[in-house]
Amino acid sequence: MTNKFMSDNPPTKFKSPKELSKSEAEIEIKELVEAIRHHDNLYYNKDKPVISDSIYDRLFHRLLELENAYPELKTSNSPTMRVGGGVIESFKKVKHAGAMLSVNSSLEELKVLDFFDSINKKSGKNAEFVLEPKFDGFSLEVVYEEGVFKYASTRGNGSVGEDVSHNILAASVVPLKLKGSKTPEFLSIRGEVYMEKNDFLELNKRRSQEGKDLFANPRNASAGMMRQLDSGKLRGLKFKVVFYDVLNMKGEISLRTHDEIIKALRMWGLRVSDKHAVIRDFSEIKTYYESFVKEREDIPYEADGVVIKVNDLSFREELGVRSRSPRWAYAWKFPPKEEFTIVEDIIVSVGRTGTLTPLALLDPVVVGGVTVSRATLHNEDYVKSLGVRKGDTVKIIRAGDVIPEVKAVIKSGGGSEFKMPKSCPSCASAVFREGAYWFCPNALGCLAQLKGHIKHYASRNALDIEGLGESVAQLLVEEDLVKNISDLYELTPSVLEDLEGFASLSAKQLYQAIQSSKSPLLHRFLYALGIRHVGERVALVLSQHFGSLNNIMNVSMEELISIHEIGPQIAQGVYEFFRKDSTRGVLDKLSKCGVRVQETKIESNKNKTLNGLKFVLTGELKDFKRDVAKREIENRGGRVTSSVSKSTDYVLLGDNPGSKLSDAKKLNDESKAGIKIIDEEEFVELLKK
Repeated sequence: MTNKFMSDNPPTKFKSPKELSKSEAEIEIKELVEAIRHHDNLYYNKDKPVISDSIYDRLFHRLLELENAYPELKTSNSPTMRVGGGVIESFKKVKHAGAMLSVNSSLEELKVLDFFDSINKKSGKNAEFVLEPKFDGFSLEVVYEEGVFKYASTRGNGSVGEDVSHNILAASVVPLKLKGSKTPEFLSIRGEVYMEKNDFLELNKRRSQEGKDLFANPRNASAGMMRQLDSGKLRGLKFKVVFYDVLNMKGEISLRTHDEIIKALRMWGLRVSDKHAVIRDFSEIKTYYESFVKEREDIPYEADGVVIKVNDLSFREELGVRSRSPRWAYAWKFPPKEEFTIVEDIIVSVGRTGTLTPLALLDPVVVGGVTVSRATLHNEDYVKSLGVRKGDTVKIIRAGDVIPEVKAVIKSGGGSEFKMPKSCPSCASAVFREGAYWFCPNALGCLAQLKGHIKHYASRNALDIEGLGESVAQLLVEEDLVKNISDLYELTPSVLEDLEGFASLSAKQLYQAIQSSKSPLLHRFLYALGIRHVGERVALVLSQHFGSLNNIMNVSMEELISIHEIGPQIAQGVYEFFRKDSTRGVLDKLSKCGVRVQETKIESNKNKTLNGLKFVLTGELKDFKRDVAKREIENRGGRVTSSVSKSTDYVLLGDNPGSKLSDAKKLNDESKAGIKIIDEEEFVELLKK
């Protein structure tokens, strides 16, 4: 039996508690408690909720409101009870003590060998590597201060995560105090929460007996149970955490290799992999990998590959990182799990950047514990190479969280040959080909790209409109309230309040957040527009060179190509974007809505005193924060890079410099690189020139 709050469209507008009799309040409290438990079950089964987070919050806060008005009606098992601090209202954001990066990976042995050879080439000798299983779990940062547990947080976007300390403590998966008399003053470590296969089977068996939906796999179980507000739901469940990296550490302890990190973590009482190995030869990597593939079904946990890391930490720092992944690590993925099914149709989807992607609609099949009803066909060339057609029986593979793909045709179904459309399936604009892909050029006028454009426009590094995420963007498009980004500024609180999941306060907050974005900085606005090939760096270069949006809108191809860091492909993308009628129309409407893009002061060439010069920063700067020093360099035409090379011009030295200083000295001695090593005082003088 259900009540009105348990439906997929529960009421979210309520009478004041003063307007209710005590008996009416008691009935509503009982229904809310029952409904919140119902929605909790759906939510924590991973991708099974029937209501949005905002509607759930509305129901939860309504229960709080009634219990505060009638405290005698509050029961000991109410969802709002904080027994032992086990229930929280929402997750607190936590900035990580070190970047939680992804690892580049491949299924192909040759690509792994390329990584191995490139590291040895840069090392100039036979480098040492460490091998570890790639646990298929839920990534986590755990922090200790003076050897005592401080907090645990999810990976989030790699820089900021959510505090899940209450769940980690409830699951008893990490020690509250590190072992040993000598521990770091501050220790931030990265690990993976996981369930062993047998424990996962027991969990699903129990859920089945309780009439609950089953988790698809151990990873989903770990993620779903760790990301919840009520830690009481973890009672009786068996989780483990394996640690494999130090994100940040302060104190007198010095670790020089990854092997030493693993030994130190083990000594401090933290779980590490029992399959950790130190090697030098590629044949050892291959033997380790092949052995793991054979044992894959017999090991007690899920693993989807082998991670190969440079052992020497100072060499790691020299190699540096990309924006999302380290250059010193690589994952050799295990062969994906596969199944067979029939292609019911082939359609073409349009992504945020206008990419046209063929998709196979499938007779649903379970692959690796997940029901798959569609699979990517990547691009036109891929479809032709496979020869896949409607009605064919095909092999489907799914590796980890990668979108399933059609790998081979097993049996022909006699369908007609697939051909890419000549016009966009959404807006009918003529499409164009670039490399292996087809694109719709109508960036701001294509409805299929709109949801992604709104999300990107509102993202943190663009206009930073809080509350305007993917679900809200989808709702605005589905309700036909926003047909292009300029329509955002015509939304009113009353219109927003009528939408599912919104109440008076949340509607006003989103309205104010949108209105507050009307005076964006030029480089952030350019990035927000989602121009092909224009990321944050290119947007900054354009804004500093041209100074105003009007100048950029009317620039010639020749002038664009002449700018340092702007190649022909980027220039073409910018030039064509601003010459489309749809773009001009949206920009005109944005202006009429009161959006005034701030101009950037154009530095004359004579003020570009550091034009083309490359800087590397190392150590703790006293008079400058790193981002301030970087901005001062970039404003004068220079660039800041993460590692020292022969092309480096200056190394700016702070207190306690790292290996970059010795790298610069070594290059000067061995290669006559001419790298200038300067302190902050010399840097200030350089800026004055």
